Amino acid sequence: MGFYDRLVLPRLLDWGCGCSAVTQQRRKIVPLATGRVLEVGIGSGHNLPHYDPAKVNAVVGVDPAAPSLDIARRRAARSAVPLELLVSGGESMPLPASSFDTVVVTYTLCSIPGLSTALADMHRVLKPDGQLLFCEHGRAPDANVVRWQARLGPWWGRCFGGCHLDRDIPAELSAGGFRVTRLEQAYLRGAPRFAGYHYIGAARPQ
Repeated sequence: MGFYDRLVLPRLLDWGCGCSAVTQQRRKIVPLATGRVLEVGIGSGHNLPHYDPAKVNAVVGVDPAAPSLDIARRRAARSAVPLELLVSGGESMPLPASSFDTVVVTYTLCSIPGLSTALADMHRVLKPDGQLLFCEHGRAPDANVVRWQARLGPWWGRCFGGCHLDRDIPAELSAGGFRVTRLEQAYLRGAPRFAGYHYIGAARPQ
């Protein structure tokens, strides 16, 4: 891991993912989590203040970036929800099948390299009656914005940890064995349109 990935990128992502507009998006979805929760791509722990301790028994957070988890551990000290952190990618998590009531993914599906494999593993660890809650940015509905997403995508990915600008999140979830049961879509106010089209919702395993 080079200097940028080890020291610069975790702080850059922590700053960008902690801005007020993004925080408002998190507040719409994270409090809906219940029971035993798996957060895939927990990063530096921005979701921790938004879990409802009256509804959540524990959170297991996985992320491949150890430097980001170091920041999450400091935030966990102020969390009312028991937390376990694991250094792991989403594609092959060392967790038992059907062991979580809720899977939470926020600003994560855009950057997982093997997305189809990761969604299959989320499906594996989620209980049959569980739910997946998501808050993501991705492919815009406007052709001119999509063209800019394609032009800027390679540069954006190199700067922001492999983030893709144009993943169609609902389609990816459907292909991964989930049925989307709730979906809100809109451009995030104040964000550049090429990176600001948001999907927020819930899905159930099929």
